[in-house]
Amino acid sequence: MKEPNSTITDPIGQNLIKLISNVCFSVFVFTVLVITVIAITYQPPDPWESSRALTRVFTDVENATFQIDTSVFKTGEDVGMVVMSPAEAPSAADVERTESDNDGVIVKTEGEGGNVSLSSGSCDDSRPVNCSDRGVLMAIKKFNLKHFKSIVFLEYQVPVNGVNPNECDVSWRFRNRKEKSWRRYRDFRRFKIGYTDNCGYKIVNAKGWHSGVNARRPRNRFNGTRSGERVRFSPSYRDDEINDTIPVLGSDQAFRNGKYLYYSRGGDYCKNMNHYIWSFLCALGEAQYLNRTFVMDLSVCLASTYTSSKKDEEGKDFRFYFDFEHLKENASIVEEAEFLKDWKRWEKNHKRKIPVRKVPTYKVTPMQLKKDRSTIIWRQFDTPEPENYWYRVCESRAANYIQRPWHLLWKSKRLMNIVSEISGQMDWDFDAVHVVRGEKAQTKEMWPHLDEDTSPDNLVAKLQGIIPQWRNLYVATNEPFYNYFDRLRSHYKVHLLDDYKELWGNTSEWYNETTVLNGKPVEFDGYMRVAVDTEVLYRAKTQVETFYNLTSDCKDGINTC
Repeated sequence: MKEPNSTITDPIGQNLIKLISNVCFSVFVFTVLVITVIAITYQPPDPWESSRALTRVFTDVENATFQIDTSVFKTGEDVGMVVMSPAEAPSAADVERTESDNDGVIVKTEGEGGNVSLSSGSCDDSRPVNCSDRGVLMAIKKFNLKHFKSIVFLEYQVPVNGVNPNECDVSWRFRNRKEKSWRRYRDFRRFKIGYTDNCGYKIVNAKGWHSGVNARRPRNRFNGTRSGERVRFSPSYRDDEINDTIPVLGSDQAFRNGKYLYYSRGGDYCKNMNHYIWSFLCALGEAQYLNRTFVMDLSVCLASTYTSSKKDEEGKDFRFYFDFEHLKENASIVEEAEFLKDWKRWEKNHKRKIPVRKVPTYKVTPMQLKKDRSTIIWRQFDTPEPENYWYRVCESRAANYIQRPWHLLWKSKRLMNIVSEISGQMDWDFDAVHVVRGEKAQTKEMWPHLDEDTSPDNLVAKLQGIIPQWRNLYVATNEPFYNYFDRLRSHYKVHLLDDYKELWGNTSEWYNETTVLNGKPVEFDGYMRVAVDTEVLYRAKTQVETFYNLTSDCKDGINTC
């Protein structure tokens, strides 16, 4: 009889091992699938939103037919184009980290309200505060991060003594989160410093905008008069970061080696500012398309809409309204007077003339000029309106090739300093309403309800349903009567642009700087007022607009909604 096999295969064990393997493999596959889906669908937030903002701007269809309007075009810092990344602001985690000073004392922030504990050393509440102690600065940083949510703090100076005992003045640079440019502004404030129960530093109270005068860097500036007398400007803080001097080519050879696009004045001159910007960016866009240096006229004619004389006023400087420093650093431009001087000098000193291509009509397209080798392409706009508008160059097929470089045009930093001053005096904690009245409120056939909808009683009724009582309320408006909004004062802390006249008065930083730039005092004109009003409005926590919020009338009149 044959002996049975001693090794017996157990089918149950094999099936169990196979089942476990299948389950493990299924779990692995499912995990990989979930991770893959998350990786594909997750979109981290973009704090600058530059790509989305630019997409919105460049895909919107613009209308090249302009009406007289006192509104302000959004410029480069509004649409989110960032040329360089600003320094990262310290976060709460950075402030709460443990640090060591030169004496080996460990300083650590803790708790709320800017308290800082000293983890070594004896505690004497009666001792005077040493403002240069690192713990004082850390307490101030913690306080600022808690109270100023809309501000990105970039750089602090070492605190210095204030006027009274235990007061410290400190200066810092910052930017507003709603402004997309890299530009920095400065504030200096006074803090009362005390001690906590565990010997830490705390902020007892903080004074307002620009209160820490010992921490600022005063500038005593002088200006010569006709009689040779030296007149001293007010010792206000001067923004050393502004450099809007006019660049020069320097030599005949440098001039000859360049390629230029030169626009003569056209019908755009003395038109409203939105028209000017639309045309100017067309010209700058063509220069970039042709890879040429744009010859720029810094003289601006301000339309009567914005002037106190109600007449067009020539001789305004581009630098009053826009950031020339940013423009010249990021685009190839040359100032017209310097260009003409270099051209004249070349013609005088050399027998060989500069090759010039004169273009008498906008109908010669940028595409036709792309391969032109002339040193100067001179577009001349001598035909009647509207054939002599600069922006006509960018119409029709050219619109597919010319991109207006919005990112190159920022508002003047001198104006933006006023915006920061106003916002800072409200401690960056305010709401705003834009009340459009003026001629529109009087034109009943186009805006039949606007006057009534923006009456004092209706303003109070509508705003009470949107903005809590006793908030700081900034009113951006073209209403000429200052007391028109007095009824709002029973419900809100009302602020109007005219409440801040000292910021452009004859003792202000803006007045001093523009006088030096212009050679004589500069009027704070209507366009500057609208620009500042608009920018303060953008920085409000709640923004209420006339159209779509206060009235059902259409922004551009009947049947235009």
